[in-house]
Amino acid sequence: MPTLFRFVVTLAILAGIAYGTMFALVMFVEPKKAEMSVRIPPDKLNPKKN
Repeated sequence: MPTLFRFVVTLAILAGIAYGTMFALVMFVEPKKAEMSVRIPPDKLNPKKN
């Protein structure tokens, strides 16, 4: 049983570290906002039917 408890505690610690890392990314990293435009050729919009 002590081995199982140690395994569960290790998993909980790793999950806490992962959660803390994700929380830090959400709080401190600001995404860059920019407009984006993509040109689509007219052939792609209305393909010829055979």
